[in-house]
Amino acid sequence: MELFNRFSAVIEQTDFCGGIPRELLLREGDRLSTYYAPFDFINMEARLIICGITPGFKQAMLALNEAKAQLAAGATPMVALREAKNTASFGGPMRKNLVRMLDFIGIPKTLGIPSASSLFGEAKMFVHYTSALRYPVFLAGQNYNGTPEMTTHPDLRWQLHEHLSEEVARLEQALIVPLGPKVEAALDYLVQKGVVNPDRILAGLPHPSGANNERIAFFLDQKHPSELSSKTNPDKLLKARQSLLSKVAALGTNIQS
Repeated sequence: MELFNRFSAVIEQTDFCGGIPRELLLREGDRLSTYYAPFDFINMEARLIICGITPGFKQAMLALNEAKAQLAAGATPMVALREAKNTASFGGPMRKNLVRMLDFIGIPKTLGIPSASSLFGEAKMFVHYTSALRYPVFLAGQNYNGTPEMTTHPDLRWQLHEHLSEEVARLEQALIVPLGPKVEAALDYLVQKGVVNPDRILAGLPHPSGANNERIAFFLDQKHPSELSSKTNPDKLLKARQSLLSKVAALGTNIQS
């Protein structure tokens, strides 16, 4: 909330057709730049945390434009933050792939909902969307994709300590679904720091990006190993799939927040 209050005037006055203004810059150096975008909202009712790497440019623009619209309509800062985050989180094809995989491993049964698709609708109170790096990071002007390592680079690691640690600690009973190995590494870092219980982490899902469709199809048992390219490791995915299915099944039904 502190950063939103600091930058709300900029958000209200900016035409974001020109991109993210430098007035929202938080840190810069070593070709890395971190900008503020309104991803501060924490859903304290959540039973499930879905964690990506960092908001990309498109997500940041969606959040900024929604926050601007909410403020113009007279919304309180808390409502503006909530709606900005709901609007920007895991949209497009990524959302469809994520729903398919969460359904496949049994998350709906655990949460007592008909499908993971309802996490983006009538059951949205059960989920908290976040990123290992809460605020958007760019490397040489492009979306950050996990390199350099966020656990070792000081201009990235501060977000793990200041923001991700806060979120997983405040939602101490929620399960955590990391999206991709880079996010898994960030959560392992917090496990080593004693911030998060590893039993809460449901690691192993392929990243839901459309660029990852082959791995997703194999994970969902829709593609035979003989059909895979050399870029996909079927043994690794099979091991992750079995581990997730077993772990989610052992959780039972209707975990409590």
